[in-house]
Amino acid sequence: MARTPVVAAGGIVLKTVKTPLIAVVRLRKRNEWVLPKGKLDAGETPRDAAEREVLEETGHDVSVHEFLGTLIHETRGRSRIVHYWRMEAGGEQIREPMPDIKSVDWLPLDDAMGRLSREHERAFLETVGPIALQAAVLAGKTRRSRAKQGAPERRKVRRPLAPIPSIDEAVQAPLQAAPEPAMEQGTHAPVAGEVVEIDASACSDNSEIAVFAPTVEPEAAPTARARNLLQRMRDWLRRAA
Repeated sequence: MARTPVVAAGGIVLKTVKTPLIAVVRLRKRNEWVLPKGKLDAGETPRDAAEREVLEETGHDVSVHEFLGTLIHETRGRSRIVHYWRMEAGGEQIREPMPDIKSVDWLPLDDAMGRLSREHERAFLETVGPIALQAAVLAGKTRRSRAKQGAPERRKVRRPLAPIPSIDEAVQAPLQAAPEPAMEQGTHAPVAGEVVEIDASACSDNSEIAVFAPTVEPEAAPTARARNLLQRMRDWLRRAA
């Protein structure tokens, strides 16, 4: 019988400075550098778990933004499903990291990828890291633009009351069907639950094969859905073998 997959959540955590920096944490027991993440508590949503785990592992209060994607991999014969969000850390640490964390480091994207100990996390960060950085830049520009504009001054304008039309003057506008949006030929829209494959050669360790799922933000995922996703992954692995 297949073991129930472990569901976890975490963040690609950015610190906004001249060169944006990404958080990586060092595990005390294994002495490995990893992305901040952790398992869901009972009744907890993936997003809430991601925010809590990042606070516990980095010691920073964060704001949670876009959902970036899901990483699925095998660890010691058990599947692990990890959902990630883009996050921004504010200011200094508000608490010490949890005892399981030996240290926290903030690095540029390329250095963060090089620091990570696990190949599947390096491949994942290489994919979603540039997206997170671009989203952070756009969000910063939007905030600065709004700050410059300021709140628009509102003035009360008295408008003359329009006379109520008589029944004879009422006109019914004919209903028109809304035009259907044009779709480019060959365009494929991702479907929730569809698994997107990556080259298995990205991970030289055969005990850990990484699969990326499309960026559809998860809700409180039931166990049956997690098992279905795991079965799709196993089918792909058998075909690849």
